[in-house]
Amino acid sequence: MRILLTNDDGVYAPGLAALRSELNRLGEVHLIAPATEQSGVGHSITFLEPLVCKQIYLGDQLHGIAVEGSPADCVKLGVSELIEGKVDLVVSGINGGLNAGINVLYSGTVAAAIEGAFFRMNSFAVSLEYDPHADFDSAAKIAIPLIAQVLTKKDVEPRLFNINIPTAATELFRTGGRPAVKVVPMGVERYGEHYIRRQDPKGRDYYWATNDPPPQRTEHPTDLTMLVDGHVTITPLKFNMTDSETLQTMQTWELELPS
Repeated sequence: MRILLTNDDGVYAPGLAALRSELNRLGEVHLIAPATEQSGVGHSITFLEPLVCKQIYLGDQLHGIAVEGSPADCVKLGVSELIEGKVDLVVSGINGGLNAGINVLYSGTVAAAIEGAFFRMNSFAVSLEYDPHADFDSAAKIAIPLIAQVLTKKDVEPRLFNINIPTAATELFRTGGRPAVKVVPMGVERYGEHYIRRQDPKGRDYYWATNDPPPQRTEHPTDLTMLVDGHVTITPLKFNMTDSETLQTMQTWELELPS
């Protein structure tokens, strides 16, 4: 199996290295990642500038290819030009910080997986809760068996999945425990709408986004609620944003422009 591995934290990120080490068990890994951190860029694509690529070596061994672009650029360019032959699987991560709830819409990590899904390939985004001492090695050991199981159980159609791993799960795993895995929808509750207002040395106002308020817990389980409870979550996603129910209703509206 030929695997394209990318991320949004940059080609030298520890989460990327940890995931690559474990992905080697599943197939032939081609690492193509942004040259610099691209967190929060969403699904941006580079059109107005050239995409400069550079081979990165660690000692005498080829580490991968650094692309001066977005995570989605890395997948698009990798599949179209940089990897010879058919790519079977796209894996994006491990991101340093969860990509759950509405953060899915902002995430460069998830966007890279979505780009893989555009190409009709099985694609996974993998994220680990932020911690100064994040255990990416344990997170990779959790993620890869989960990816392997999903690939054997899913239907034949290419699918897109978002995996999130809380710190509690890596701590449990490291001590020999087995974190629970919950298949849940993404939470859509609003949160993180506050900003801190300050002034720079020239007296100009600036605003710095915070994570407050936190999402309110819902009665139904979502990725946000299960992560708070210390469970690993996996959510199947779709990039087709059509509201099919409203589309069906609108077929009867007979909309037209005035004469």
